[in-house]
Amino acid sequence: MNFEYSEKTIELQQKLTAFFEEHILPVEEEVNAFLYNPDNRWKPWPGMEDLKTKAKAAGLWNLFLPKSYGTLSPGLTNLEYAPLSEIMGRILWSSEIFNCSAPDTGNMEVLAKYGSPEQQKQWLKPLMNGDIRSAFLMTEPQVASSDATNIETSIIKDGDEYVINGTKWWSSGGMNPHCKVAIVMGKTNPDAPRHQQQSMVLVPMDTPGLKIVRPLSVFGFYDSPEGHAEIVLDNVRVPKENLILGEGRGFEIAQGRLGPGRIHHCMRLIGIAQRSLELMSKRAAERIAFGKTFKDYSSIRQEIAQSQCEIEQARLLTLSAADKMDKFGNKASKDLIAMIKIVAPNMALAVIDRAMQIHGGKGVGPDTPLAHFFVAARMLRLADGPDEVHMYQLGKSVIKKYSE
Repeated sequence: MNFEYSEKTIELQQKLTAFFEEHILPVEEEVNAFLYNPDNRWKPWPGMEDLKTKAKAAGLWNLFLPKSYGTLSPGLTNLEYAPLSEIMGRILWSSEIFNCSAPDTGNMEVLAKYGSPEQQKQWLKPLMNGDIRSAFLMTEPQVASSDATNIETSIIKDGDEYVINGTKWWSSGGMNPHCKVAIVMGKTNPDAPRHQQQSMVLVPMDTPGLKIVRPLSVFGFYDSPEGHAEIVLDNVRVPKENLILGEGRGFEIAQGRLGPGRIHHCMRLIGIAQRSLELMSKRAAERIAFGKTFKDYSSIRQEIAQSQCEIEQARLLTLSAADKMDKFGNKASKDLIAMIKIVAPNMALAVIDRAMQIHGGKGVGPDTPLAHFFVAARMLRLADGPDEVHMYQLGKSVIKKYSE
């Protein structure tokens, strides 16, 4: 692969960095204080829409979409988007400003790739405009959902409608007050071949029978205003036209959705780790203990050096995966995608942990983003497939490669 970024990407990196410095970094503490205040839970920060308007005017909108969809997407490749996603990863809530936050990104990709013209008009267009938010309902509390064939939620056809019953949790985006639609995965035919039992269907959040049971916190963080919801679907009825692509195509859609989603997460993790490295380096240059500045201790230098090595290794592996996805597609890149999904969260956790240690008590408190970074990285060892699943599949692929 060519490790030189295109002129287009370099220009966007410069624009995005300038936008961060002018509009986002100056309000970071204000936004964090608002979002972490329990009185403001499930309320968007009041200045968010203004920042979105500025981002859209600057041409920093829908950067994640790999193909151009009118004037609302620059049509970047995965490799071109990678450094931009890394920049956005430096502040956990910043991706929304550019309409590049999960689960909307994955849902938009599903609708763009698999949705009917009517579904695209009703849901993709307002999502791309940033007028609404969305949720993705796949994981269930009663089964090991890392094996998608375990999903128990039923989607049964009844005349011109589908009737949906089941319980979902860790439903990303479900708590957002602007969330208007969910993509739900369930079984339309439990007797079909294993990977043809599942389907995906669009369910408006105000549909009778859809009930948000509770928000779920991650180590005490609620990730407001998006949140993660437990949701019950009790005889929820939607028109048959809400089915995406067709019955039995859910597993196929999930695989198409999760490839780009996994690499987006890894790109943002690089940004999280890079910012953690910068914070610990500044701390090491400022703090004095036992008559010496931290930076003059060999152990501190080793921690920082090791972090730099690990970040760069993960960054290059992520870029390699992005490049292969662009050239050969998601299926041909599955081993590299598995590798980055294993490597990036664990790398980020190691770097963040070192940054916490160097910060001392400040590192685990509310005055740096490190604690929330750690929680986000730890969650991503589970989201979009746990480490064990990716290692199982990657190991199988490697053994097959060298034993046949």
